[in-house]
Amino acid sequence: MGNQEVRIGIDVGGTFTDAVAIDNHTYEIISKVKIPTTHHDERGVASGIVQIIERLMKDNGISPQDITFIAHGTTQATNALLEGDVARVGILGMGTGIDARSARSETNIEHIELAAGKYLVTYHTFIDSKDLTDEAIDNAITDLVMQGAQVIVASEAYSVDDPSNELRVIERARSRGIYATGGHEISQLYGLKTRTRTAVVNASLIPKMMETANMTEQAVKEAGITSQLMIMRCDGGVMSIDEVRQRPILTMLSGLAAGVAGALMYEKISDGIFFEVGGTSVDISVIKNGKVMIENAEVGGHKTYLRSLDVRTLAVAGGSMIRVEDGAIIDVGPRSAHIAGKEYECFTDTANLEGAELKQISPREGDPDYTIVSAAGGEYALTLAGAANILGYVPDGDYARGSDAAARKAWQVLADRLGVSVEEAARAAMDIAVRKVMKSVREMITDYELDESFVTLVGGGGSGAVLVPALADAEGFKHQIANNAPYISTIGVGMAMVREQIEKTVVGATEHDIKLIRAEVIEKIVRSGANEGTVDVTIEVDAQRNILRAIATGSTELRSKDLANRDVPLEALQATAAEALNAGEQETELKAASGRWYLFERIETKKAMLGLFKKKIPHIGVLDREGVVRFKKANAYYLHFRKRDLSGSFSAFLDENTIYSDANATIPKAFLFYKEKMLDLTGMQTKEQLFSILEVETQLLEEDSEMLAVVYQ
Repeated sequence: MGNQEVRIGIDVGGTFTDAVAIDNHTYEIISKVKIPTTHHDERGVASGIVQIIERLMKDNGISPQDITFIAHGTTQATNALLEGDVARVGILGMGTGIDARSARSETNIEHIELAAGKYLVTYHTFIDSKDLTDEAIDNAITDLVMQGAQVIVASEAYSVDDPSNELRVIERARSRGIYATGGHEISQLYGLKTRTRTAVVNASLIPKMMETANMTEQAVKEAGITSQLMIMRCDGGVMSIDEVRQRPILTMLSGLAAGVAGALMYEKISDGIFFEVGGTSVDISVIKNGKVMIENAEVGGHKTYLRSLDVRTLAVAGGSMIRVEDGAIIDVGPRSAHIAGKEYECFTDTANLEGAELKQISPREGDPDYTIVSAAGGEYALTLAGAANILGYVPDGDYARGSDAAARKAWQVLADRLGVSVEEAARAAMDIAVRKVMKSVREMITDYELDESFVTLVGGGGSGAVLVPALADAEGFKHQIANNAPYISTIGVGMAMVREQIEKTVVGATEHDIKLIRAEVIEKIVRSGANEGTVDVTIEVDAQRNILRAIATGSTELRSKDLANRDVPLEALQATAAEALNAGEQETELKAASGRWYLFERIETKKAMLGLFKKKIPHIGVLDREGVVRFKKANAYYLHFRKRDLSGSFSAFLDENTIYSDANATIPKAFLFYKEKMLDLTGMQTKEQLFSILEVETQLLEEDSEMLAVVYQ
């Protein structure tokens, strides 16, 4: 083939390593491959990565120079934490003057329980910063290593303002061949205890992740690929492998981020709940206004300063086994056929199920009894996938589609014992699974204030069709199964953008603070492998918690991920807008369009004062050209103007929607839409802050460029 440009995504899972090759121009999938993960090879999972890259290249005539982007997602950090397979960490705390006493206790992080009886072990020592000599540092490091520390964390009060002491400690440790990191490297936020804890979790992952990073990088070089190897982050972006060596914690939960990133590439989801359903568990995340929701991650029940996707994981999935007691099905899961080492009843031949009888087994020590069938061909689990096939939820050609006849034959034995029909038995199991999952779904709908009538449930992963259609059916939601669902994570990795974020504690952020953090985050993302011309920066000001946050996304090459060949006709946009604004299409009017943005308005008339007056409530919806609703709000107002009018009509529009009281002026929350950009200014507290960001963001925009502003209080 030659002369093609290819993106490669690799996803290293607990059971399988998947890879996809994607055409860099059309985003079509050229090829997908699955092999067992090589845990037991002397080169570990890196060996499987070598094999899978070689196979992709050989089978599709891809040469090393065709590869313009290569990234991999890994569950390694998450699994290490779940299994307690982490390094022991020595903390060298520092502080002086009145901060010394509190710094001594706040840097002393207790052992963190990661799983039952599995701990992240820490040791602690403290030096007063004014006595910080090289000799004192060396003695402290020696002391921590003698106790058993494998990695050193340097953590000083206020190191985010001046990290020089932490850097000295890191330098002294590394010069002795000891892994080391500092609190300031992970987070720029004040809060010494949480910052130290986040650094400790990060440090505990470094030795193992370094080993994998080095082997994987070596593997990519051996294949002759010159493109820089990128690794998936927990917030859905990617970063360079050098950044992984310093901040492996950012790869924690990245396997979860990849799936929803992949789904958003292909599916036009405005508000939805995404389910990545495997054999053993389901990961659930929320999409609102076309974006994935993010929050601070917890480790061992403790908050960290790690920003990751808000994902809830439940042990309900395709392979979940059935528990029966006193003549009724009482539970589904958490144990799966995969963990129990049993085959699925719906993926075997009916002949293997001759003479089937029920049998109780306890898959792992301490497990309760699960019901399976023992037959001519061996022992088979009764699974949720079997129940879904019986109930007709799994469409033909789907990855989870099994033999209806085999599933029925296995479940008939259970149905006879319970004195019900096969369908009733399957329905009883499915109802239990749906109840378990809906509990989390309801919480997420409430947490993110989603409009239920507009939510779509989206299924991904190999078993998406086992669970999602049944959930939608039971609760009356719309649903869809994502394109290429079994490979959705791998596609997410292959299509990901580079992402970086800086958070600082700043009281009353000034124009100078905002410009400074913006420049810093651009420098950081370019170091992580993004091409500066593609970088987009969002600034958030959280006045209540005094946090100034800059988030940057960019691509590794000079064009953004715009799948712009999917423009939606205006009638379809109108229909989507009407649905989003809970209105008929006649009441929903296209008011303005600019760049990739379409702004629709619906005026709702309500009677007030015993019906004497009519109150008009404007509802605004903004859609992109692909038909995704990126903004919707009641009591919102819009302005269509040109850049040259920023200081004129736009400034006046802001003033009109500002609430003035004796104490202060409360400016409205504002979004600006122009060309390809959606600029979120909702964090700005003052008109000055808002205009300082606007000035930086629009400096290269021509004066007669059209802009849309939407504001609300």
